[in-house]
Amino acid sequence: MIEAVIFDMDGLLIDSEPLWQEAEIFSFQRVGIELDNKMCLETMGLRVDQVVDYWNYKFPGKVKDKDSLVKDIMGGVISLVIEKGKPREGVNEILEFMKGQNVKMAIASSSQLILIKTVVKKFGIDKYFDEFYSAEMEEYGKPHPGVYITTAKVLDVVPERCLALEDSFNGLLSAKAARMKCICVPDESIKQSPKLVIADLVLNSLADFNEEYWNNLNK
Repeated sequence: MIEAVIFDMDGLLIDSEPLWQEAEIFSFQRVGIELDNKMCLETMGLRVDQVVDYWNYKFPGKVKDKDSLVKDIMGGVISLVIEKGKPREGVNEILEFMKGQNVKMAIASSSQLILIKTVVKKFGIDKYFDEFYSAEMEEYGKPHPGVYITTAKVLDVVPERCLALEDSFNGLLSAKAARMKCICVPDESIKQSPKLVIADLVLNSLADFNEEYWNNLNK
């Protein structure tokens, strides 16, 4: 039986991928790296420091101060979330449903804790969660399973009794590598990917989740 439900955040609870892309394009441009929206999809689901490492490898010598660039991107994303961040369809409904199942609930995100708390506060959904955990506290970010393994440990639930919800393939890999069941609500860019076959359930929207799916996942 499922004893804990762990949500990713970016792209799943909040339509933040366009905000990340806007912030990344602006910040990288300031150091001489010209990105576009399609290029930004290459790093979807990674920690922001991993994003910087990725493009620094592609454009060597451009990034002179990694920490400053990370802070610049994060500052941009936080400002954009506060200004125009919106929840994904079905967020409140699925949180209410999971609350009714008497399971523990957490957010495990690649984003820094400050952004997690910004989103949770903006949407007024903090009451649903027992824990908030960021991959910034792990040696490796997604697709490494560390963020999910640690979140399960903090919740005092074995990973095999956890259900994760993700939108990116990196996140899906992370959850499955942690031996969790995983629902994927894929970003538009990966909806047709055959790789999604590793998910236990693929939905077009969180709003599509229902009790029948829950019962099947608990078998």
